[in-house]
Amino acid sequence: MSACVPTRHDRTSRSSRPPRASGIKRPHSPPPPPRRGRFHIAGADLSSSITVFLLAVPMSLGLAVAMDAPLEAGLISAAIGGIVAGLLGGTPLQVSGPSAGLTVVTAELIQIYGWRTTCAITIGAGLLQILLGSLRAARSALAVSPAIVHGTLAGIGVAIALAQLQIVLGGSPQSSAVANALALPDQLGRVSPAAPLIGVLTIAVLILWPRIPGRIGRVVRRIPAALAAVATATAVAAITAPGIARVDLPSWRSHALPEMPHGPALALATAVLTVMLVASLESLLAAVAVDKLSADRAGGQAAARSKADLTSSSASDPASVSVSASAQGPGPSSSPPPDPPDPLDPPVRRSDLDRELRAQGIANTLSGLVGGLAVSGGAVRSSANVRAGATGRASTVLHGVWVVLAAGLLVTALEQIPLAALAALVMMVGIQMVSFAHIRNVHKHREFLVYGATITGVLLFGVLKGVLIGIAVAVAVALHRLARTRITVTEQGGQHLVVVQGQLTFLAVPRLSRALAQLPHDGDAVVELDGFFMDHAAYETIQDWSIAQTAHGGRVVFTGRSGGRIAEPASAAHSCCRPWTPWRNHHCHDRPGQTPETHHARLGTGPASDSGSGSVEGRSPEHHTPHNAPGAHSTPGPADSPTAAPRRTGGNRLFSGLSSFQRNTAPLVREELARLAREGQRPSQLFITCADSRLVTSMITASGPGDLFTVRNIGNLVPPPDAESSDDSVGAAIEYAVDVLKVDSITVCGHSGCGAMQALLGSKPGPDTPPTSLWRWLRHGLPSLERMASRHHAWARISGRLPADAVEQLCLTNVVQQLDHLRAHGPVARRLAEGTLQLHGMYFHVGEAQAYLLAEGASAGLALDEVFNRVDPGDAHASSDSHTLADSHALAGSHALADSRSPGDADTPGPAAPGDPAGSGELERTGV
Repeated sequence: MSACVPTRHDRTSRSSRPPRASGIKRPHSPPPPPRRGRFHIAGADLSSSITVFLLAVPMSLGLAVAMDAPLEAGLISAAIGGIVAGLLGGTPLQVSGPSAGLTVVTAELIQIYGWRTTCAITIGAGLLQILLGSLRAARSALAVSPAIVHGTLAGIGVAIALAQLQIVLGGSPQSSAVANALALPDQLGRVSPAAPLIGVLTIAVLILWPRIPGRIGRVVRRIPAALAAVATATAVAAITAPGIARVDLPSWRSHALPEMPHGPALALATAVLTVMLVASLESLLAAVAVDKLSADRAGGQAAARSKADLTSSSASDPASVSVSASAQGPGPSSSPPPDPPDPLDPPVRRSDLDRELRAQGIANTLSGLVGGLAVSGGAVRSSANVRAGATGRASTVLHGVWVVLAAGLLVTALEQIPLAALAALVMMVGIQMVSFAHIRNVHKHREFLVYGATITGVLLFGVLKGVLIGIAVAVAVALHRLARTRITVTEQGGQHLVVVQGQLTFLAVPRLSRALAQLPHDGDAVVELDGFFMDHAAYETIQDWSIAQTAHGGRVVFTGRSGGRIAEPASAAHSCCRPWTPWRNHHCHDRPGQTPETHHARLGTGPASDSGSGSVEGRSPEHHTPHNAPGAHSTPGPADSPTAAPRRTGGNRLFSGLSSFQRNTAPLVREELARLAREGQRPSQLFITCADSRLVTSMITASGPGDLFTVRNIGNLVPPPDAESSDDSVGAAIEYAVDVLKVDSITVCGHSGCGAMQALLGSKPGPDTPPTSLWRWLRHGLPSLERMASRHHAWARISGRLPADAVEQLCLTNVVQQLDHLRAHGPVARRLAEGTLQLHGMYFHVGEAQAYLLAEGASAGLALDEVFNRVDPGDAHASSDSHTLADSHALAGSHALADSRSPGDADTPGPAAPGDPAGSGELERTGV
């Protein structure tokens, strides 16, 4: 039967729920929110829809004027964009309408093909958008280089500004941006003052309206600057220039509908592709911007609520007021935060770009069918919607409804707007499309050449050709960077340093071969690769040279930019990423940009420990919480201080470790484990050691799967076969390993700072000791305590020094004593008599990360001098009279989760030994 917890399904059948009248009480939970339909209108949505409507009407008329399209077409596209795209789109807060990015394209299409064919082209672009959205290609559209996208929009913005400047000066826009620029001197020579003054007034109000200071400014800023500018210009023009050119809305009866397109098929297909490309990119970029604005607004509202909670709590506690004020520091008082959204409103989710692209396609298809302009998501309208406090798509849809009502009821008022005011408004929109922030980012990433080439191409040759020019330049720049590789060779102290800066491709192979051929065949070389890419040709060149250099007696080391060896696995670049690092210092699972402290806080495990403490192995035994056994005395230390890292108890660490194993280690060991699963286990060693979490057996023995048959218990104890104990697990493991698995050797491994040994030293169990499981088990360690106190046995020693204190002495003596217990077991005695089994004693000093092996004679019980010899890095044996463990595999990464690292282990240090007041001084050797 599975031990898993039953899964709670979200879609529970009604029959499984207890009826209300059954008398069964349901779990306590907050009352559910009231049921409501899919379309909910909040107060904030109603007010923000009016704000967006007041901004959208003048912009729609202005864009229609800029495109030389029927003015009612701008209102049609604004209404359809708001209602259709608002209802169906994947970005609820995005407001769609006439596309500013298509101003130049649409104006050129109207001039070439006429208005009715342009509507048919809009329909084709909409159908193509629906197809691409259904194929989930929206994210692919964003894969275009940002330098090309922003360069395209900037080029369109410059073209819009040049065209609208002609209208502001009282003239008519030309067919292209170049023609508009060349016509400016002649237009300035015959300018009339009325239109330019109205345009300047509109621009001044647009710039100054958001900057009105004081309380009056906070009130008037609720009116969109575009509406204020157009209204002001209209009022001034009505008084000072009654004869100025104004908006002329024709009768709806004369509105032109689309017709079958007439013209070359290739040119029409190019026009459809251009409209689709620009409208899609503009909509998708606006959707991404809306997501960012929504996230920023949510963060601001959370901060405002926290500040409000702090203020309300400080009202009841006056002392907290001064604390919060001092924490904030001096500075100007900020404006009051906006009202938080209705808690019943659903949270705004991230945009579904494919759904948004399909909705834009449907809106464009309908707009073209009824004679409207091409539709796209607008950054200006959408940002106004977010800042006005909209919480859902109701604001977008309502704004479209208001546009429909205005088109039927406010015709007389709209016809009073001067064309110069609308042209100035659209000219400012075009200027804002040239973002200096984008220019700085592009320059920082060394892509300004692509940005400039795209702008130039859009202005000189049109949008589609400009995009193609930008892509061509981007490819050329990428190829240039791939081919631009610097190779330098220097000699430092008899060693040659070869530095390769840039990408290594086949284009750099000739220069690389020449540089490597100049090095002496038997010399030492360090090759520093400072790049991110190496193709097959370059790899083979370096590999062949390295093999030849090594064959001639040379030594080759490959390093990266930081100096670390490339041959090392990626996880070895930082100690925090190594599998043997304790979980609390293992931050490889942190999200990008997170600090270890925030990651621990997210897991609910408290702040990270001091980085200086490192891993547990780096501390002395006195720096750990003592074993909390009965009668043991606790010794306060850094672990008890307020600054010490709290005990980690969450299961998230284990889940993260398992995930890391599946991601990094499992692919490396899967083949080996599959072989072991087929063949069965054939370990050569029985390894008996302590359950201390700091003792990672596979790490200190460099062993892999199938090497060690491991028994872990408190104190690495081996109960004698005749001992009174209800736990026969150790004896069963010994019998199975010796008789069934036929192991070649058995190793008993103790370690420094063993909590079990400290408990035995601190409080010897007696008749009055409570019969707990812990003390019943520790009775098997009493012979070790008696052996250390006996004058008939020599004290165990570590090669080169005496034990540091009584705890270490007992840890060493306990290994020797447990070997005696091991020899008393029948299967072990029989194999020893046959000469087919060997016993070994081992001691591991945790703080020094140093292993020691008991001399061969002492391990076999034939020598009185019990000496643990140090194992050095280059030694095959610890000494001439000692044996090491059997050879074992060092399979990369296989020890990631080999041992328990539970923070609640029982083997933690305790008090000093009786009779040794210092607790750390050297003890004299006891005689035989």
